[in-house]
Amino acid sequence: MKKPIIKGVIVTAMLSLVAFACSESFLEAPATGALASNQLTSRAGLDGLLISTYGQLNGRGYNQAAASLDWVRGSVSGGDGNKGSNSGDFNSLTPFQTYQVLPTAGDVNQKWQALYEGVSRANMVLRMIPQAAADVSAADKTRITAEARFLRGHYYFLLKRQWNMVPYVDETTDYSLGIEKIANNVDIWSKIEADFKFAADNLTATQSAVGRANKWAATAYLAKTYLYQKKYTEAKPLFDQVIANGTTSDGTKYALVANFTNIFNAATEKNSESVFADQAAANTGSADNANPNLNLNFPYNTGSNGPAGCCGFFPPSFEMANSFRVNANGLPLLDGSYNSATNELKTDQGIASNAAFTPDAGPVDPRLDWSVGRRGIPYLDWQVHPGQDWIRDQGFAGPYSPKKFVFYRTQSKTLTDGSSWTDGYSAINYNFIRFADVLLMAAECEIEAGSLEKAREYVNMVRTRAANTSYWVKTAAGANAANYVISNYTAPWTDKATATAAVRFERKLELSGEGHRFFDLVRWGTATTDLNAFVGYESKKLPVAYSGAAFTANQDEYLPIPQTQIDLQGNDASGNKVLKQNPGY
Repeated sequence: MKKPIIKGVIVTAMLSLVAFACSESFLEAPATGALASNQLTSRAGLDGLLISTYGQLNGRGYNQAAASLDWVRGSVSGGDGNKGSNSGDFNSLTPFQTYQVLPTAGDVNQKWQALYEGVSRANMVLRMIPQAAADVSAADKTRITAEARFLRGHYYFLLKRQWNMVPYVDETTDYSLGIEKIANNVDIWSKIEADFKFAADNLTATQSAVGRANKWAATAYLAKTYLYQKKYTEAKPLFDQVIANGTTSDGTKYALVANFTNIFNAATEKNSESVFADQAAANTGSADNANPNLNLNFPYNTGSNGPAGCCGFFPPSFEMANSFRVNANGLPLLDGSYNSATNELKTDQGIASNAAFTPDAGPVDPRLDWSVGRRGIPYLDWQVHPGQDWIRDQGFAGPYSPKKFVFYRTQSKTLTDGSSWTDGYSAINYNFIRFADVLLMAAECEIEAGSLEKAREYVNMVRTRAANTSYWVKTAAGANAANYVISNYTAPWTDKATATAAVRFERKLELSGEGHRFFDLVRWGTATTDLNAFVGYESKKLPVAYSGAAFTANQDEYLPIPQTQIDLQGNDASGNKVLKQNPGY
């Protein structure tokens, strides 16, 4: 049966060649694999372009430094995690923790490329809208435009906070005239605001798929954009609206989930706390559809007793783990004494797994063991963390393992992608914004408005969830795995400085390891003081990992403009570089 089919194909092809040979239309045959414009301007085509813009959220095709959960810049540079592994593996990331990043660093260029790829995809959608086919309704055009502008706002927001001054390209730019001549000499906050405002004004509260941005995600992101500029008066009413009326794209009212760990569990992550997230999926035929920026961040050499077995990156820092120490009343040590010899956590640093060790018995916030993998404490449903056996090099990485974005034993091969070299490609989403984040950002605005008691209310909402004993980490016998103590702030807040310190520390605890810390410190203006204090402490524990580390003010707040991009853009008509390097580099 195969021969006639093959023969028919050959004959048809030959006849086609004859026909085309007699007509100039032969020269107009579409390129193999190319899409005609009418395919892109149909409703399905435009939605396909839009979905590809969502697809870039995870940094598709780029490395760890470029992906959605910005653990390298947001957390490692922010001090709530270390690069981890050992000194030789992926050592191009080490400068992010020592503040020695160079303009020639490939990871910096890849981050730039990944984000501008997202911008390019959003612009393509917007460029095709005016050519929309007849099957695209006015409502479709509005929705697609609003989603594309939301996504473009997102990518530019990330570019802005990484590099500050970046070139702005939108759908009206004529690429044929040379986008390489667009300078980075204009602040783009107003452009980002405009995109999010359009999205907030034109998106509906519910969407056809839970992963799509809705009105409330756009409103929250616009408020966050204002917050980063210290426009508290503009941000506060938007946060008020999101808290009072906001819903997920499937219509679920925003709320804190009862079980903190559900936020980081692929089976339960589509919940009331997710405001906007990168949607990951496993076993789709491509590991790129899973979460590619988590694949190295698991305990090392676990075998079948632990998740993935590789590669020991991104362990929580000593300083971050110490921050979960509380006083006898269950409140954090806002004076910084958590790093003192009296209060710092007892660890198994330098102690073999077959040697005796008793875990710290002092009072700690229960979020410690939801966020930090440490010896003697159950590690999800795998086993009790054995300590050094699961650490690649304690002398470089410290004694801890990441825990928030880790899959369960019962999810291996089902909610992880087994098609690649590691099970580390999981279906765990990353929340760019979650409801606890919204509450704590809103608390900052309330403080600036003089409403200290409202700020305390929001912080206590977050702490009340953490105080739910039903979800504390338990031993096999059902007892609390550690001495967990947590309470709300019961005394009225009457002092702005004290309230501010409490809100900022709550963000540190609640959002640890989620890529926020560095950017928080920069926007608060405390990065130089806080990060050099962090280095002073952490470098005593890990002298090799932090060799030469020092945060330089008016330089390290932003990454260097990639030298590759400066070279590609070349000179302007006056002979000056089109892209100007950031100060200090």
